[in-house]
Amino acid sequence: MWTITLLAAFLTGFAIWAMTRMVLEMLRERDIMDRPNDRSSHAAPVPRGGGLAIITIALPSWFILCWFTGTLAHMWPVLAGALVLAAISWWDDIKDLPALPRFGAQILAVAFVLSLLPENVLLFDGVIPLWLERVLLAFAWLWFINLYNFMDGIDGMSGAETIAIAGGLAILVLDHVSRLGGDWSQAALAAVLAGGAAGFLVLNWHPARIFLGDVGSVTLGFLLGFLLIWQAASMGHWMAALLLPLYYWGDATTTLVMRMARGGKFWRPHRDHAYQAAIKGGRDHAWVVKRVSLLNVLLVACAYASLSGGWLAWSALGVGMVTVAGFLWYLRSQNRAGTA
Repeated sequence: MWTITLLAAFLTGFAIWAMTRMVLEMLRERDIMDRPNDRSSHAAPVPRGGGLAIITIALPSWFILCWFTGTLAHMWPVLAGALVLAAISWWDDIKDLPALPRFGAQILAVAFVLSLLPENVLLFDGVIPLWLERVLLAFAWLWFINLYNFMDGIDGMSGAETIAIAGGLAILVLDHVSRLGGDWSQAALAAVLAGGAAGFLVLNWHPARIFLGDVGSVTLGFLLGFLLIWQAASMGHWMAALLLPLYYWGDATTTLVMRMARGGKFWRPHRDHAYQAAIKGGRDHAWVVKRVSLLNVLLVACAYASLSGGWLAWSALGVGMVTVAGFLWYLRSQNRAGTA
């Protein structure tokens, strides 16, 4: 299982790097560009929709791995939902669709997958009615999809975050299965996303030559969201599922709360995230992403420690939450320092 997982990461990483180069030329020829505006963190037009390269390789890879591991029977709804969201998001990258059809498609995809989950896949262990559990999972999943899109605002950010979350998931699943047995297929699926993100990051690192676009960020948010939900609700690793993406959760959620508290139109595009505050303070994209990546190393370690249970798990959760809170303050302080 370790060999297949590592091979999946390496092969998809190389394939997506090559595919990204091809997609980049196609986007340039068709003039599918992200042109700077007052909310942008880049100064020149950059081709957008590069996530098409990731999805073109990752979804067939998931299908093959699910078929090989015998998990296709419960994974096909995820693949179908991801394919629909990728198609609509790609259309949005080209035509700039209104919010209603985009969000409506997300609701339908999430509802479709959750409606077909086995009834024993429970986050709250039956303490609340099944319908309420599914509603809460749907809300969390939809928020994760959208925060993944919101946070994809500077060069390399979502690529680095995907490597951390998916790579962390692969390590945790393999370690758990090697000690206790069980299904290891989720590790290989996560490795595909981690390897693919690494391949894409070669061309997306600052200064980026290509952007993910919604076809990349929305679909990745959907796939990663499912893997995290499965770990939390099926495997019982809810702390690990919370810790791995905790920086994205923290930055997006606190920014939303602050915008609502100010009475602003929180649903509108903006540049109020903590990482964007550091950019406005004069830090470059690579400076921010490198520090987010260091934070993610700690969060992966905390997630690993949380599998031990007991006081160590709660301590790991506490360390992760306090560190993320301090890191968000640190990023926002860069803007104050830069404008002082």
